[in-house]
Amino acid sequence: MKGQSSYVPPLYIPLGQSDSEAEIVNHNEDLPVRGHISDGPTQWSSGICACCDDMQSCCVGLFCPCFLFGKNAEFLGSGTLMGSCMTHFIVWALVNTVCCLLTEGILLGLPGCFVACYACGYRRTLRSKYNLQEAPCGDFVTHFFCHLCAICQEYREIRERSGAANAPDLKLVVVTAPPVQTMESAPNE
Repeated sequence: MKGQSSYVPPLYIPLGQSDSEAEIVNHNEDLPVRGHISDGPTQWSSGICACCDDMQSCCVGLFCPCFLFGKNAEFLGSGTLMGSCMTHFIVWALVNTVCCLLTEGILLGLPGCFVACYACGYRRTLRSKYNLQEAPCGDFVTHFFCHLCAICQEYREIRERSGAANAPDLKLVVVTAPPVQTMESAPNE
């Protein structure tokens, strides 16, 4: 009699596949298949400080983080490119500048709180969509201390997980002039 440790669960058949298609798959009876099912969250495809792995998103995130944030929000369906971009710009750049000028830098962290509150909701949406762990720390803390790195990491994750076809594109539209056209006279008949 075999022990319970040699038990192999029945073959999983996806809903779109019939039983006859499942029987076509070759089975090796000598080696039981033991799949590792992970109910916990998965890891991010890149670290928070891996901005230089993708220089394009790194440069866009450094010089125009509002645009990159808007692209991420647009892909997640949580906002439009222009709406999220402008909100991010107002909360991050304008409020930061006004706070810094009016308080001589004393309340410089206050705008960081606002943008972290705003951005952590999008990070939470991304994590729930792809079942990602809350790492390296909580969503709010990540955006409060590493906001630019966080939006770059989120963009890389979206691009990695959604594939090239569905990923938000950072390239600008190239507009070219049409070729020069000339009219030729019709031959005399």
